[in-house]
Amino acid sequence: MKKTDVLIVGAGPVGLTLAIDLGKRGVKCILIEQKNAPQFLPKMERANARTMEMFRRIGLADTIREAGLRGDCPMDVYVVLSMNQPPLLRLRYPSVEEAKADCRATNDGSSPLEPYQLISQYTIEPLLKSIAESLPSVSVRFGTEFMAFDQDEHGVTASVKTGGNAETIRAAYVVGCDGGASPVRKQLGIKLRGEGALMELRQALFRCDELFDRIPVGNGPGRGRHYHVADDKASFLIMQDSTIHWTLHSVVNSDEEMKAQFEKVVGFPVKYEMLSCSPWKQNLLLADRYRDKRVFIAGDAAHLVIPTGGLGMNTGVGDAFDLSWKLAATLQGWGGPKILDSYEHERRQVGERNIGASRYASMGRRKWRSMFRSNIADNTPTGLQNRKILASVADVEQRKTNEMVGAEMGYRYVDSPIIMDIPGGPEHLFREYVPSTWPGARLPHVWLDDGTALQDRLPVDGFTLLKLGRTQANTAELETFISASGAPLTVLDVPDQIARELYGFDLILLRPDMHIVWRGQTSPEDPAHVASVATGHSK
Repeated sequence: MKKTDVLIVGAGPVGLTLAIDLGKRGVKCILIEQKNAPQFLPKMERANARTMEMFRRIGLADTIREAGLRGDCPMDVYVVLSMNQPPLLRLRYPSVEEAKADCRATNDGSSPLEPYQLISQYTIEPLLKSIAESLPSVSVRFGTEFMAFDQDEHGVTASVKTGGNAETIRAAYVVGCDGGASPVRKQLGIKLRGEGALMELRQALFRCDELFDRIPVGNGPGRGRHYHVADDKASFLIMQDSTIHWTLHSVVNSDEEMKAQFEKVVGFPVKYEMLSCSPWKQNLLLADRYRDKRVFIAGDAAHLVIPTGGLGMNTGVGDAFDLSWKLAATLQGWGGPKILDSYEHERRQVGERNIGASRYASMGRRKWRSMFRSNIADNTPTGLQNRKILASVADVEQRKTNEMVGAEMGYRYVDSPIIMDIPGGPEHLFREYVPSTWPGARLPHVWLDDGTALQDRLPVDGFTLLKLGRTQANTAELETFISASGAPLTVLDVPDQIARELYGFDLILLRPDMHIVWRGQTSPEDPAHVASVATGHSK
């Protein structure tokens, strides 16, 4: 029987991220995946700003950017009749290089430290797999199927099968990152609830080496990342990170029809190959629970969203980074029982909010698509009027999909058992990010006087106590109580006035994931209580 600290089931981006972060924290884990290798299939294609900030925390942001779409490519979004006609609507969004320059030039807390990155799932999965395999505390095992588990007070015994050979793995904890059909979730008897099978489409991956360079400029939409087609089939063409692969979604009846639809969307002859095609259903579903004793679920196993808004994989990566430090804290002995209790409390509320954001964006897209009329392409006054109406509605409604900065960066953990929450708090917004140091929020990014980012000074392990604006507050008792639990603590003096003005407080206590535990102008009245809440030991 093999033994490990954490058994992770499922090696998609969420499971791989969890394995890497645990591995970098020195936690022993085994990652199993039923497939023999990562598959060349289109799924997610954008890591958002918050995800890239977290990848930066573990030293992977630059590696991911090097593997993804090159930085000078436009990220514009179009509504078109076809690729060989002028667009009905163009929504301009900065390339990664432009977005990075904007981040560099902005210092009011409203900007992320890292902008988004277009990277296809079939690119990021092999990349993360190679990184996980390089970590001595991580064992990556593809071609291994999860069968069942039994858990007791001290651990979990899982049955797995590799090449027809059954074996058992004993782990302190198990995490199911095994997708929407999650066998781990099903064995736990946890239900997914919400809106299922809202629409069924086909998704096809095409290789077309010439399309990106041949998109007509002037007489066509120009280069970008998304091309929404104004038709009655919900057709949607997505450029992948290589610029030679393209994903088409459309409501058609067969794989063969997808080829014809691709040709119709492109609108001019190109050489292409359809590499894959399969049906899929839109769902807005949330698990009743994220945990059963020593077994957890994360990613699509816990929440299914419509890709509209780009919140699926990114929410799952957030699950992984949240759970990782909490598992490590527990295994290292300093995390109290409420550390792991907080995972479901915190991440399920984010899952629920992001399902709401996905619904909001999807309804916006449906609204402008409902403006389609069969004569929209006609060169008549009626056709022209219908095109104008659809474009004007899309100019409002399509932005709901592509401008989700509030949902991405502004989520705040409410009533968490390991945060010194206070009544009230800023509103949760989907499309607007308002910097805040309210307990539970992500610490806003700020550039310091020497040009470095405060985020880069924060240690990955343990807690950080920020002492801002040259405060003379005596925090010795708080430091003593946190350290007495065994939790790593770094006290960081930040004299830079810009940070003090932006954050509004002299003292801020941060968790390893940069979420705020407590803030104050002076040391807390009951430092022992603050320390016990932060470390999960409060009663």
